[in-house]
Amino acid sequence: MPRIAVIPGDGIGPEVTTEAVRVLEHLDRRDGLALDLTEETFGATHYLATGEALSDESLDRLRGADALLFGAMGDPRVAPGILERGFILKLRMSFRQSVNVRPIRLYPGATSPIAGLTPDRCDLVVVRENTEGMYTADGTMTAEGTPYAVAVHAAVTTAAATHACVRYAFELAMRRRRRLTLCHKTNVIVQAGLVWSRAVEEIGEEFPEVEVDYVHADAMTLHLVQRPERFDVVVTDNLFGDIISDLGAAVSGGLGTAASGNLNLDGSAPSFFEAIHGSAPDIAGQGIANPAAAILSAGMMLDHLGFEASARSCQEAVAAAIEVFAADGRPMVTAAFGDEVLAHLA
Repeated sequence: MPRIAVIPGDGIGPEVTTEAVRVLEHLDRRDGLALDLTEETFGATHYLATGEALSDESLDRLRGADALLFGAMGDPRVAPGILERGFILKLRMSFRQSVNVRPIRLYPGATSPIAGLTPDRCDLVVVRENTEGMYTADGTMTAEGTPYAVAVHAAVTTAAATHACVRYAFELAMRRRRRLTLCHKTNVIVQAGLVWSRAVEEIGEEFPEVEVDYVHADAMTLHLVQRPERFDVVVTDNLFGDIISDLGAAVSGGLGTAASGNLNLDGSAPSFFEAIHGSAPDIAGQGIANPAAAILSAGMMLDHLGFEASARSCQEAVAAAIEVFAADGRPMVTAAFGDEVLAHLA
């Protein structure tokens, strides 16, 4: 019985997570998955009440789950960085969720801001190292608030974490179209770039069927807009992956269909699945948030847990629902979109 901790979070998080859970419960009944879904309360309200984003006791409790399904986090009542670093990054580091996977797919019926872009030209995956780079340390500041202020934020790149991420990317490429692109800035960030380049070269020898190329991170922002069909699996570091996957989400129609998974690769802790959009407090409570990304993230979670057929059904139902709403000219609002997905799963 897979144990799933559902963490709705803040803003629109509870609304979109509700629809994802409805889909999970339907697939549970239909396919006999025997899911054990338990809701956990974390986020701004919890932090304001307790002064803790994620206590060690709570972390230990979450460690007992097989997977985590997350809504969104962020609230104007809490200063930026407290919840993000104190909850999301703490989970990633503590649970060794060393790889972040972000599919970038233009679904039929979805509208891209790129004129003339068709679904067959936009279907790739960004594989991002998830625990190192610029996100590793808090950094230091001297002479804060003065004209002499100096901020230092060190980036850390290890061969072990890089190799694990690159190997996952090659394995994924083998299951897809057998093309892998390394995205970095090896001409400027020379030492870290060398670690990445060597990892791709060494592991690539084990996967001769995979075609390998390289793109600088700044050039990627050009190519991803002009020719997304060039890419299949893109492997990159933490910061670059964060940036280019958001650009990819925009190219593929927006954050409303952008799902992700933070993967623990050795089974020592649960993996964490989330839509990559934020908490959008300006529209919270209005029932107008698009839940497609949350539902697709739930589908990624099912695939990770070994329920491939149910995961495929979930993705196909979301794709069908997007086409229906596009044909009708209706916005993909929360409960109505969930209803449409369930109708395609019946």
